[in-house]
Amino acid sequence: MNAWSQTTLDHRTVLVTGAAGYIGSHTVTELLRQGCRVVALDNYCNSSPEVYRRIEGLAGTTFAHVEADVRDGAALEKVLSNHDIDACIHFAALKSVSDSIIHPLRYLDNNVRGLLVLLRVLQRYHVHRFVFSSSATVYGDPVRVPVAESAVLNATSVYGATKLMGEDILRRLAAAPAELEETWRVAALRYFNPVGAHPSGQIGEEPLGIPNNLMPYVMQVAAGLRPKLSIFGGDYPTPDGTCVRDYIHIQDLVEGHLAALKHLLDGGASLTVNLGTGRGTSVRQLVETFVQVNGVTVPYEFAARRPGDVAQYFADPSRARELLGWQARHDLADMCRDAWRWQCSQPQNHA
Repeated sequence: MNAWSQTTLDHRTVLVTGAAGYIGSHTVTELLRQGCRVVALDNYCNSSPEVYRRIEGLAGTTFAHVEADVRDGAALEKVLSNHDIDACIHFAALKSVSDSIIHPLRYLDNNVRGLLVLLRVLQRYHVHRFVFSSSATVYGDPVRVPVAESAVLNATSVYGATKLMGEDILRRLAAAPAELEETWRVAALRYFNPVGAHPSGQIGEEPLGIPNNLMPYVMQVAAGLRPKLSIFGGDYPTPDGTCVRDYIHIQDLVEGHLAALKHLLDGGASLTVNLGTGRGTSVRQLVETFVQVNGVTVPYEFAARRPGDVAQYFADPSRARELLGWQARHDLADMCRDAWRWQCSQPQNHA
């Protein structure tokens, strides 16, 4: 049992932005399961409120949910005035590396301005416990792996740059003298590549349109919804020529968020940690494991490299273990198995 699991979230009220998304929905489910009150906020630009019905079925309870954009200060004011919030977990952001290069202003406006508007409203309502969804993309193309938090920060994409700016804003905010009753306490979580789904098969990654991430594309090919997978780059300086990433099960990632939240609510200091397994897996290895574990076929072909992609990165997660008592428990087979269970549970997800 992790050390953080001794702390209770009973009767705490947490604002979760981007709550209907992939990571947000799984986090809301676990917060409710642990007795937390949740106020869910999302503008549904990349998600659907339908997921809330499934969350309530899994958690056995209802919760407040609001349709709003984090850049809408008036809407946030209304939410904060109607609920006594103890902390905020901030997921709401655009997240495609390649799309961010094409549409930099859209990403800067949504991810950076949205964070600033949210923080100003939280400040006015004395909410100073903040868990930030950051990303391993802040490291850019790392000099060495595994990547520790002390590595040089050099985002190569606009998306990564927005996360780096967000971390800098929060670091300065936490270091500033308290203007109100207490100092900000912030957890910046640099996570690597979330995959998999809730073990129930009731919620999972549900991209709108063509998936930007590998696992949902693999699942759609296996389900016959797409003819084949394009692997972007087969000539990287890696063991099999395909990109190497640190894939982490969504449930492990959620536990990392709850560990950070409990740390802050217990009065713990601000921190920045990696959330990853510490193991590198190539794109080809993931596809082959998915095929083997689930008994399916996934035809693929190689395509040109995508702008912004780096050859390999995987985490040194020792700091999260040291400070939060957290570590990933699921392996790649678990990730592939749970992802496919989610795909198979949705009738519209098959040809």
